[in-house]
Amino acid sequence: MAGPVREPRADRRALSHLARSGRPRMVDVSEKPPTARRATAEAELRVSQETISLVVDGGGPKGDVFTVAEMAGILAAKRTSELIPLTHPLPLSDIAVEIRPDRAASSFRIRASAATVAATGVEMEALVAVAIAALTVYDMIKSVERGAELTGLRLVSKSGGRSGEWRRTEEGTPERPGPPADQPGPRVTAPRPRAGRGAGRAVPRSLRSDPRRRSRER
Repeated sequence: MAGPVREPRADRRALSHLARSGRPRMVDVSEKPPTARRATAEAELRVSQETISLVVDGGGPKGDVFTVAEMAGILAAKRTSELIPLTHPLPLSDIAVEIRPDRAASSFRIRASAATVAATGVEMEALVAVAIAALTVYDMIKSVERGAELTGLRLVSKSGGRSGEWRRTEEGTPERPGPPADQPGPRVTAPRPRAGRGAGRAVPRSLRSDPRRRSRER
């Protein structure tokens, strides 16, 4: 019995931060030209309605939660290469962190956007900014709600570089390019409804009901 067909080694996808020997390495980007790049990330910190009101009203024990946490996210983005060992130190041209309460979801929504002109992307800077901002919020509210839950840390979009645009869809899965404009997509044909048993068949005269016969049988 033939075994599974293996792809040629040159066609396999590989982790860029691992050398052929398996040892970790920083990716050499010296041959890549610097281009404008941007990335956006987000996360959610689930809390109670009481905690949301406390933070919005400025009644927390450590002061203005939003301002402190947003500044913490900005500072963290600048030091990403010191926190994640194989990332490149990048000159950030822009970093913005926003935290807003979502009463309907009983949570705080944290979003960060980072930009640079460099030979590699800023996805990690945006993710680190969101993570540290969210953890700072937790630190400032843990005395009143230790059960707050950090969830949904993810990349939302990125642009620039060789791979170009990437954006997460509403359902949480990456967008896939559709067929070119001059090539129609696959044709989908709706299944024809199946007729019920005996539908369309002629009923013999002997089996047809006679209303006069039914009246006599009563």
